[in-house]
Amino acid sequence: MYNLTVKSSHKNELIDITDKINKLALEHGKNKSACLVFVPHTTAAVIINENADPDVKVDILLGVNHLVPDYMQFKHMEGNSDAHIKASLLGSSEIIPLQAGRLTLGTWQGVFFAEFDGPRSRTVLISFI
Repeated sequence: MYNLTVKSSHKNELIDITDKINKLALEHGKNKSACLVFVPHTTAAVIINENADPDVKVDILLGVNHLVPDYMQFKHMEGNSDAHIKASLLGSSEIIPLQAGRLTLGTWQGVFFAEFDGPRSRTVLISFI
């Protein structure tokens, strides 16, 4: 298992980690068939989506924040219930096929770390299976 450190600079942010994962895959996943990406945090997630147009990231965050605004009167005393809900909706893991030590993603796809309680330094766990 390999650890990636991801540093966010905003409360809500999508950070493209595709190149970092591909680098690990080339070094350690050549004889493997899949890559497991897991976020061990309850207020962050991992998603696969378009990485060609930066407005897609903006739109995803706008949509998620519209679905789960941070101003609702949640009971959780830490004040980050919206982050817990957003992370639960998007999910904590992705499994991506590998071919010749590279992620097999669609033409426009990328892997994003989704931060909902930043800014923070986080860990993403990568396993090759």
